[in-house]
Amino acid sequence: MKTIQIKDFMNTAALVNPSLAQQLTIDVTNRFLQRTTLKGTTENPHLLIEGEITDYSITPTTISSSVTTQSGAQLQAAQNKLTISVKIHYENAIDPSKGFDRTYTDEAVFSSDLDINQIEASQVRIVNERIINKIFNDIIADW
Repeated sequence: MKTIQIKDFMNTAALVNPSLAQQLTIDVTNRFLQRTTLKGTTENPHLLIEGEITDYSITPTTISSSVTTQSGAQLQAAQNKLTISVKIHYENAIDPSKGFDRTYTDEAVFSSDLDINQIEASQVRIVNERIINKIFNDIIADW
């Protein structure tokens, strides 16, 4: 194995984080170029990785209390969960039987007090790192 091509990730999630696809592409590329002896190429790579973000969601996970209003009770989230799913297409030109299509999903639970900028700055980075670790380990473990 000498060369790798990592194509730009696409973002097809219903909720779109505008910088996520570009950041994932950069982070996956950096991981492979910095932690292996592979060289980047755009033509006839030994390894090819394509990615697509298929889910990006923030959902409430625990409820802290109910607040009574004139229209009735409303529930407030105490914690939220960020979930990111990335579909990976991997090809190995040296041994095509090692190629695969897999979806990697990870999540982070955080306080509902965080605003969207804090989520983007910290929680997205944590989930991305976990997903990249899984992708890297699955591909490298099979060399």
